[in-house]
Amino acid sequence: MELITPDIGTMFWMLVVFLSVMFVLTKYAWKPTLKAIQNRSKTIEDALKSAERAKEEMEKLQANNEKILAEARVERDLLLKDARSMKDKIVNDAKDIAAGEAKNIIEAAKASINNEKAAAIAEIRTQVATLSVQIAEKILKQKLQDDQKQKDLINNLMKDMKLN
Repeated sequence: MELITPDIGTMFWMLVVFLSVMFVLTKYAWKPTLKAIQNRSKTIEDALKSAERAKEEMEKLQANNEKILAEARVERDLLLKDARSMKDKIVNDAKDIAAGEAKNIIEAAKASINNEKAAAIAEIRTQVATLSVQIAEKILKQKLQDDQKQKDLINNLMKDMKLN
């Protein structure tokens, strides 16, 4: 029965040993362990707070990046619009200049053609007049080979002059 009801002396020494073990554990094991746990808990809390701040900063940066991308898209669209309008203006100006030059070239060609035509007509007239004179000379030479024919022609010409 001794095992079921312990002796007072054994209880005393068990209590003394238990308290001394508790004292030693509290002083040398529990305090550093609790301190290490608290430090670890604080480190984890700080890491969580840092992660939360990093997450917030990342969200801000992402929102800022989206804003910058939207602004860049708007600016790109404006630049493309300006480039298109400038291209259209340059193309229209080039068309106008080309049309004006084409008109000038056509007018110059028409004037050159008219000048060439007038020169050709004048040359043809000159040649026709020269040929007419040469033909008339030949005809007159053949008709006026006789002295009598020459006298008749002169008389006829004199009569026509007096009449006029």
